[in-house]
Amino acid sequence: MLIRRIKCLRYLGTRHNSSHYVTTPIFYVNAAPHIGHLYSAVIADAHCRYQRLRNPEKEVRLCTGTDEHGTKIQQAAALHGIPVAKYCDDISERYREVFRSASIQPEDFIRTTEERHKRAVAHFWRTLHTRGHIYSAAYSGWYCVSDETFLTDSQLRLDESTGSRYSLESGHPVEWTEETNYMFRLSQFQDDVRHWVKQEARIRPAKFEKILLDTLSEPLPDVSVSRPSNRVHWAIPVPDDDTQTVYVWLDALVNYLSSVGYPNEGYSAHWPPAQQVIGKDILKFHGIYWPAFLLAAGLEPPGQLYVHSHWTVDGQKMSKSKHNVVDPVQAARQYTMEGLRYFLLREGVAHSDGNYSHVKAQRILNSELADTLGNLLSRACAKSLNPGQIYPSANAEHLADLLQSLDAAKRLQDALLQLSERCASHYECNHFHLVADTAMAALHAANNFFESSKPWLLKAGAPEGNQPRLETIIAMTMDALRLCGIVLQPIIPQLATRLLDKLSVPTAQRGWNYLAESFATASPANLGGSRQLDGPTSALLFQRILEEKSVKEKEEEQKPQPAKRSKSKKKERRETMS
Repeated sequence: MLIRRIKCLRYLGTRHNSSHYVTTPIFYVNAAPHIGHLYSAVIADAHCRYQRLRNPEKEVRLCTGTDEHGTKIQQAAALHGIPVAKYCDDISERYREVFRSASIQPEDFIRTTEERHKRAVAHFWRTLHTRGHIYSAAYSGWYCVSDETFLTDSQLRLDESTGSRYSLESGHPVEWTEETNYMFRLSQFQDDVRHWVKQEARIRPAKFEKILLDTLSEPLPDVSVSRPSNRVHWAIPVPDDDTQTVYVWLDALVNYLSSVGYPNEGYSAHWPPAQQVIGKDILKFHGIYWPAFLLAAGLEPPGQLYVHSHWTVDGQKMSKSKHNVVDPVQAARQYTMEGLRYFLLREGVAHSDGNYSHVKAQRILNSELADTLGNLLSRACAKSLNPGQIYPSANAEHLADLLQSLDAAKRLQDALLQLSERCASHYECNHFHLVADTAMAALHAANNFFESSKPWLLKAGAPEGNQPRLETIIAMTMDALRLCGIVLQPIIPQLATRLLDKLSVPTAQRGWNYLAESFATASPANLGGSRQLDGPTSALLFQRILEEKSVKEKEEEQKPQPAKRSKSKKKERRETMS
């Protein structure tokens, strides 16, 4: 046993594949998508977009999809009165559509009802069984239907008034279940999993590493990995035993292998995943079961689990019973999907629950996307200042004078010089809120520079010698917009594309390496020549979000209003009174 473990641990942390493989959880289709699901997907998508931007020669692969087996799916389909397969098709398509509208671009969208996945699960099961890690046994314990898992006594809460037991973590009721199942020897992999968890940057943020290590400090029981098919029939049959179906979590986790072609030749080019993005509620399954399953099958566990927290709504937990589940499609009607994407990445932090509120979303989107970013582009493109509609070159003499005589110009230069390094550091850690902070700070500096340099005093009609200075001010402002547009591409891809299109930045010059070319670095490429702005692309990037009027306000507006007195009548009345 010790020899086997040493062999397992030798390759932990070493990656031989040629791609950067990233996954989201596959989303359970017992209900429609909400902003928590979208948050997982935009984190993974933004991470992948940054990797492509920074390393264009590296193959980056993103996988997402839907988890479609288990008791809850049977129940949900029955509740809606439609066949289970049709129900899964409908909900899965809703996830696809939400992700498409949010500019999430996976290389694969996998469904656990696909034949390729069923074949992968069967092969994975047989591998575990052949290696002696699965055995059949009578099993009894407290089973949570909602969570689809057995729970130990320490994971239960007893309601003394009724005698009922509930899951300590989810709050869902449990029931005593006795049945014959297949068991996985999880207990034999406890030391291996603990070693994997303790590797540097394996679990991020670090608070979730501590949670896993606390769980691993207690002996792990073997885990049931099948269910009787007469109880859970909507599932993948256990190979060579049609009286049992594969436990939904073993089935679901294997999707990450199915997506890269396991067990066919060539899947190892992508394995193991560089990063797996998950919500904190499924940490146990990905942080304990998953690495144990993989080690038992002779496969390397993922390079990193990136765990994010949940979203509350106006300070309250999001739940169906409270009728406060936020539908991203409805939210996008008010904020646009690009605005919603920005808000989630701007406001969310992985280590703590984020709070979704209309007031906060409106304030952030209006302040940062409409005003700080959008208004600056509109001013730099205004025909009164820029009648030729060009992205001009900076005049070396006037540039030097502005940087020497205007503190705001020097502050803008300093902000742009730090932009690449700071944002790269934040992106590497998935700290998208800090990327947005850094970019907005640079744009604030650009707005301040624009105000301080007073370009409107140099516009057309002023002395001819002022034209080079005016163009230099516009060029410096557009440089700030261009650099921030490049940096923000992973977070707001559609808006960043429109911004760069308006500035006529060639597609080939939108990579991370082009952050080094600007007035701030006195790049020769930037100081020579100018280009025409893209006329068809509007300079209005993001429309301000207006507060919707209440029903009472609308009713007041519809009431007949008294006629206004004319000026002469008012005068006549004053004269009469006098």
